Amino acid sequence: MNNSIRGLRTLSLAAALIAGAASLAYAVDPMVGGAPMLASKTIVENASQAKNLTTLVSAVKAAGLVDTLSGPGPFTVFAPTNEAFDKLPKATVAKLMQPDMKADLTKILTYHVVAGKLDAAELGKDIKAGGGSYTMKTVEGGPLTARMDGGKVVLIDAMGGGSVVEIPDVYQSNGVVHVIGSVLMPK
Repeated sequence: MNNSIRGLRTLSLAAALIAGAASLAYAVDPMVGGAPMLASKTIVENASQAKNLTTLVSAVKAAGLVDTLSGPGPFTVFAPTNEAFDKLPKATVAKLMQPDMKADLTKILTYHVVAGKLDAAELGKDIKAGGGSYTMKTVEGGPLTARMDGGKVVLIDAMGGGSVVEIPDVYQSNGVVHVIGSVLMPK
């Protein structure tokens, strides 16, 4: 084998390794809101860096849940984007952020959290095993149902509203986050 063929093979192997490493880095540390979500950081640390999760982060702070969601977990968090909060009447979000509404805000936020680490593959298995749906118990205590729709996980809340998982499997040091497009509502 001549040196030019050997050189091409070495170059091809190096390019393949670099491409593989780049795709692995993306899979491990996806981008959310323009920021890399580092698997070595907590849910709160990562969410605080995402420009599309600022309303959620403000709500978590107002509800006094920073320490909890920074704890060891593991937690599965269905994280509504700023656009998800924008779908609610403007007065609703502003009112929920008031100190006298802390209990209501906490109820809504903890409805977006499930104990344990449920990634998309696990949710898919549970949905299949459940004959097309899987009902989880949230930290708030209410039921949250997951279904598949065209390869995407859809969540159905206690009020019958739905939300599509837009970015699944954002791994954190204390769990996993699934970014969603609507705010879920408990009873």
